[in-house]
Amino acid sequence: MGHALPIVLLPVGVDDDALDACLAALDASTPAAARVWLADDAQAGPRALAIIERWLQCTPLRADYTRRQRALGEVAHLDQMLQACGDSDVIVLAPDAMPTPGWAVQLQACLARDPSIATATAWCSAGETAAWPRVGEINPIPDDPARLAQACVMMPPLHPELPAAVDHAFALRGSARQRAGGLDAASYSSSYAALIDLSLRLSGLGWRNVLCETAFVARGGEGGPAEGDMEALAARWPEWHARLAHFLMDDPLHARREQLAACLLQVGAPQQQAELFN
Repeated sequence: MGHALPIVLLPVGVDDDALDACLAALDASTPAAARVWLADDAQAGPRALAIIERWLQCTPLRADYTRRQRALGEVAHLDQMLQACGDSDVIVLAPDAMPTPGWAVQLQACLARDPSIATATAWCSAGETAAWPRVGEINPIPDDPARLAQACVMMPPLHPELPAAVDHAFALRGSARQRAGGLDAASYSSSYAALIDLSLRLSGLGWRNVLCETAFVARGGEGGPAEGDMEALAARWPEWHARLAHFLMDDPLHARREQLAACLLQVGAPQQQAELFN
């Protein structure tokens, strides 16, 4: 873990309150030396700009902020961010997500454990295939994120396969992205669909898309496709919809979800933990 963390890429969204909560959680859960790039595709309004300015003045993170004069589009904008990072590994965080303590360190460790891993996705309260405690559902945001993060770290790091990376929070190996060609902004309008397409191309090249079961990121709702995206996915990847449906119905990670619930019980009540650490 002596290496510097991958840069955290945070495309700025239009929800001011969600962005404020995201930045607060980022400060509380990420090592101070971590680099964060807030990239604004002409999305932030006056209130969001004020939130960002205040955060940049106070954050202990090594943060940068860029803003385009005109919107490029969600997928093209994120792809430009990825291209700017070259072959460096990155962590992409949705602007309405709230990471829990240790999340970035654990995602980095996941990539380091297996050179065949191209993407590593954290658990999420609303993470579709990576959702916890129930797969494919929008679960409540956890009451005690720090306690849940402790439970995640207790999980054996087996990193089982996911059908694709999920857009709430994932680490991406830069060298793998370069080989696969990045995000396809010509075919997809949402990062949700473009990430699925990238994941399937990575898989076709022999890379793995996995769950990082030692990290958790909260989110109030799932990402989703733009109009026409699912049709474009079906045309390029005819088996995708059936594969996703079977994964959600069969829940091959059910035992892992149960194990995390058991680990959470072992962590104990928050007040007991406070006494322990005091």
